[in-house]
Amino acid sequence: MTCYPIPSKCADRILVASPSPLVRQRVLDSLHAPARHFQMATGGAEALVHLESGPWQMLFLDRRLPDLDAEEFSATVRHRFPAIEVVMLDPDTDRRTGSVVLASTNPSPKPREDVNRPAAPGNEQIRSGCAGSEVALAVRGEKETIPGPQADCVPEAALPGMIGNSRAMQPVYRLVRLLAPRNTTVLITGPTGAGKEILARAIHQLSPRASRVFTVVNCAAIPETLLEAELFGYARGAFTGAMQSYGGRIQAAQGGTLFLDEIGEMPLNLQPKLLRFLEQKEVQRLGSAEIIRVDARVVSATNAHLLSLVREGKFREDLYYRLCCFPVEIPPLRERVEDVAILASHFLERFAARHPAPVLSMAALRLLEMHTWPGNIRELQNVMERAVILAEEQGLIGPEALLFGEGHISPTR
Repeated sequence: MTCYPIPSKCADRILVASPSPLVRQRVLDSLHAPARHFQMATGGAEALVHLESGPWQMLFLDRRLPDLDAEEFSATVRHRFPAIEVVMLDPDTDRRTGSVVLASTNPSPKPREDVNRPAAPGNEQIRSGCAGSEVALAVRGEKETIPGPQADCVPEAALPGMIGNSRAMQPVYRLVRLLAPRNTTVLITGPTGAGKEILARAIHQLSPRASRVFTVVNCAAIPETLLEAELFGYARGAFTGAMQSYGGRIQAAQGGTLFLDEIGEMPLNLQPKLLRFLEQKEVQRLGSAEIIRVDARVVSATNAHLLSLVREGKFREDLYYRLCCFPVEIPPLRERVEDVAILASHFLERFAARHPAPVLSMAALRLLEMHTWPGNIRELQNVMERAVILAEEQGLIGPEALLFGEGHISPTR
């Protein structure tokens, strides 16, 4: 029988995701030495928040995650965080011995013999212990292969309403397809113009709520004095000018999806009321004592760094963690060079006054791919609209028709 000890280097930063306190504690007890940074999560979404917050060396992942499919989530983790070793925790935990069955993706290359414990045919064992406790961690004979970032695989199809199949967008498409069928609260981050609202609509369209309403609230566009009434509604006579009752945007999203854009701009005094809705699914209109139950999934978006706002005292920490149940980050267009050509063609088709639409010359396309796109997809859309106008009746768009920013040709990368 072969035995593989857990590498001591992995005991420095370890994350364990399991709904079972017993399993989490057994993994902790099994380490050769106490981990200097050891974090526990009860589900996949919580684990992802921790993974985003700092470097981890090892992830122990229970197959019985309450919110996500463990195998799909492990593949996503390996793609987004290739430096992390993922070890699957089998649901068939032995309650008599306290053993935790594992399937390690990266076993140690140097096995050593262990004569103290028999192994079942076809299985290997990992043994490690601490004072007063010995735990057997069995590695299944049939090792599980999880594709890494370099693996050749069929690319994910673009989400509804989205264009492009670049490598940078593959993790985004994968995550959205994992979370869309659930009611998990989602926080979309990314630069201005990257398509956060389009991604939010894709989540809605792929969810069981697709046939219901998709309600948008831009927290930066509504004056602070009106935002509370607009979100939560008000009763007749609640204030001067309230001639009739109004249910508010949250209640209007009943059964569907509520999209809170620019959530970082929400006034601090309204954040506790939003937190209560997220936790209790209840709203109370201004001027009314009535509590109204609302079943609406919440997807929010921001281009701000919310944790920085938390540290500055401008955003509640508890609200941040409630909104950030499942974070999804959209990469900027400069990291999606493969998508520039197809996006540009899409906008040319949209803005062309005649058909067939003009096409880009190779020189123009090279210039587009060299641009850094500070305004992201919205900037590309504007450049293509200007190019169609400048090209007039010509069927070919050259570099001279591409105006960036203040009307200048873009510098190279």
